[in-house]
Amino acid sequence: MEQATLVRQTTGKEQNGSVLRDCCLVPAQTRKHDPEEGRAHTTVLNEADLRMLAEIATGVTTDVAARRLELSARTLRRRLRSVCDRLGVNTPIEAVVWAARRHLI
Repeated sequence: MEQATLVRQTTGKEQNGSVLRDCCLVPAQTRKHDPEEGRAHTTVLNEADLRMLAEIATGVTTDVAARRLELSARTLRRRLRSVCDRLGVNTPIEAVVWAARRHLI
């Protein structure tokens, strides 16, 4: 069963609540607050990201995980760093915990 979340998008700065502009279902995601814009942004994790996090969650090294996912170790580390940056966490383990708490992996 694929995970999905209902997302509300707002326009402009929020005054006395937010203006509902559009609703849609999107794959597993997180919302990050951007203080510059004064509103939340949505970050989507795709299937490949979730597979990678699930592989890391098994406790194998990044080299072993890379081989299992048919990637180079450097590519896997680069993608892990990208996921961590998008989620606002510091380590791949924090990204795994983030996904596990949301029942994505």
